[in-house]
Amino acid sequence: MIEIEIPGREKLVLKTLLLDYNGTIAADGILLPALSERIKELRRRLSVKLLTADTYGSVRSQCEALGIEISTFPREGAAGCKAEIASSCGGGVVSLGNGFNDIPMFDASLLSIAVLDREGLCASLLSHADVLVLSAADGLDLLLKPDRLRATLRS
Repeated sequence: MIEIEIPGREKLVLKTLLLDYNGTIAADGILLPALSERIKELRRRLSVKLLTADTYGSVRSQCEALGIEISTFPREGAAGCKAEIASSCGGGVVSLGNGFNDIPMFDASLLSIAVLDREGLCASLLSHADVLVLSAADGLDLLLKPDRLRATLRS
């Protein structure tokens, strides 16, 4: 669990991290460098789940060593699957994503972090995000170094 006091706002109590794969923590189906250690560090404090339609068919080979739950689902209806998983976590969800199908997951999350990296960001997702970062590494660092998040979200 990660608890973050935000001046002028309610304390964030985070329990589950939901990660979109392609475009968020992977480019062209390949896990981005420097994320493995961050994810392994976060899984010590949070339940970490990877959600993907696995466009490139590479998620298991790329991410099995992370020791996190990997959920794949059909390309059709991915948004609904992500929302259902977010809602089933029982609160305290933080999500990272970049695509249109991440909107329902963001809406079901306590904290949502939009990632603008190599594969771009769906402009519609931005209005559902609490924070925008330039990379997944920056997004994960907000959780590992909560003073950054505190400064961004303070009232």
